Amino acid sequence: MHPIRVGTCGWSYDDWKGVFYPKGTASGDYLPFLAQHYPIVEVDSTFYYSPRPSMVQGWYDKTPDKFSFCLKVPQAITHEKLLHRCEREVEVFLAAAKLLREKLACCVLQFGYFNKKAFASAEKFMERLDAFLAAWPAEFPVAVEIRNKTWIKPEYLDCLRGGRAAFVLTDQAWMPSPLELMERLDVLTGPFAYIRLLGDRKAVDDLTPKVDHIVIDRSKQLADDAKVIKQLSKTVPVIVAVNNHFAGYSPETIRMLTDELAR
Repeated sequence: MHPIRVGTCGWSYDDWKGVFYPKGTASGDYLPFLAQHYPIVEVDSTFYYSPRPSMVQGWYDKTPDKFSFCLKVPQAITHEKLLHRCEREVEVFLAAAKLLREKLACCVLQFGYFNKKAFASAEKFMERLDAFLAAWPAEFPVAVEIRNKTWIKPEYLDCLRGGRAAFVLTDQAWMPSPLELMERLDVLTGPFAYIRLLGDRKAVDDLTPKVDHIVIDRSKQLADDAKVIKQLSKTVPVIVAVNNHFAGYSPETIRMLTDELAR
């Protein structure tokens, strides 16, 4: 079995004070505390802007030797420029990302849903993605998430495979489940596997104003996801990123998933 690293999506949650973070914990101490409990974290803030080098160096300095980061690629690249003529943005982002050195687990290209105005077809998107991945530096492991479920076909997975990019499996409200995809497709496309437990943001927000407790029972989904994770780990290392909006509170979801993985 290869390593399975499970972590949260982000750490800057004041709602976790007194539940996960000890009362009185300063926001600047959230990351070091989180790194004592999990081996990895997915950084959401880098989706909105490329981080300052000093910020990235701070993340490196505040965390243990074996801790790792997954950085979302800025939306300027994935959403605004759609991988086109974004060389400068990629250069700035990777210049910061490389400061994590051995602690950089991967970079995540998270795309939104594409209508025909963005890309007339899956083939047009794959042409753009193929060229982008061909230019992506090999020293930066990369994973790719799309939200056009009808595009998830062997041809798309072969495109990722050609770029040595991991296919991101998402447990998300409107997407095929990881188990469903694994049962009908060869979902391994890169040197590692990446799973994101995202759930249904609106459903959670409708039930609670605070992300400090479980509000939706996702135990059946977690059992299925655990099957996928264990199966994938027979072949490659697996990264799992757990969002608060999967069930309401990611640390508890991680505890439940860990129990499932141990069965």
